[in-house]
Amino acid sequence: MDSLDDLIQGTGAAAYCLYASSENADIRHMSRFVTHDPVTIIKKIDCSPVMIVPQMEADRAARESPAHILTRQQAGYLEIFEHEKDPWKIQAAMISRLSNGPYLVPPNYPIALARALEQYNKVIVDADSRLSAHRAKKTSEEISWITRAQRAAEAAMDVAVSLIKNAEIRSGVLWHDETPLTSDLVRYEMNKIMLAHDCTAQDTIVACGQETAMPHCTGHGELRAHEPIVIDVFPCDNKTGYHADMTRTVSRGEPSGKVIELYLTVKDALLMSEAMVQEGKTGAECYIAVRDFFAELGYRSDTEGFVHSLGHGVGLEIHENPSLSGIGGELAIGNVITLEPGLYYREIGGVRIENLGVVTKTGFSKITNYPLEMIV
Repeated sequence: MDSLDDLIQGTGAAAYCLYASSENADIRHMSRFVTHDPVTIIKKIDCSPVMIVPQMEADRAARESPAHILTRQQAGYLEIFEHEKDPWKIQAAMISRLSNGPYLVPPNYPIALARALEQYNKVIVDADSRLSAHRAKKTSEEISWITRAQRAAEAAMDVAVSLIKNAEIRSGVLWHDETPLTSDLVRYEMNKIMLAHDCTAQDTIVACGQETAMPHCTGHGELRAHEPIVIDVFPCDNKTGYHADMTRTVSRGEPSGKVIELYLTVKDALLMSEAMVQEGKTGAECYIAVRDFFAELGYRSDTEGFVHSLGHGVGLEIHENPSLSGIGGELAIGNVITLEPGLYYREIGGVRIENLGVVTKTGFSKITNYPLEMIV
């Protein structure tokens, strides 16, 4: 964790302090421990992180986490409690016993705890969330965890595409087992497959027709033939907490010529962006190239068209560093990113295609292993 030590030292701090449950990606990353109750982590320069946990979690934490584990009693809780009853001041006192400070804290650190810590030494806010940037370069093990989640996403996508492909068409509506095939039914079947892979997903998108013009519309109701269906799935691996992300746009039967034009254009933009990505290229360069490519073909990007970034980092959070937007910085070896160009028009519908991969010295190593076919 040398780069984290550099971050701490560069701010003039003595320790980086975290306080949250493992739903916080920085806590999960530093501790590799799953807990629904908040814990304290203190990372000092040239030292392994120290994690303060309740007594009942000590054995499990010692088994699962690389951090040095202290119970609250070992951190001085009972002694402090004799003269201090405010829980935030107790936490601050325990932290001060383990580090004299100054203390570097993330921007989402509890303000009450920060104020209590200020009684002991200076508190410095990591306003730029540089700890999150530290997480952006993935190890080979982290990449393997993301890949496992991606395979679950692909299995779920297989189920969705199969349901659409094999549905009967009645008066323009897709039917399955004598009932209309709906967004909710497809989502349900996808969720079952992801659970079988020990993954879960929330807000999976199965949007049809005019719904596809709204990039994050989850979709509802009957699916129809000859219309675009955007399927966007981003599962989390339950064992590791790492995510994957993929999108495909399909149609049962040939859609309108305008939708096909959108699809071919977005596909070309995806392939172009994949060819651009490499170490040292900026996210902004990649985004601007795709934006300009669309604009040259007459697809404006204002209230319609290409209305979101080109992509984002993926890891313990579904959206994390680096950004492939107008302000995206340099891409680095080990970044796991999505590339997801899209075009959206209220009168036509929308198309988005998304692949996941790793930034390398010379390119984009795709993790996604799924065909680019629209008409099924």
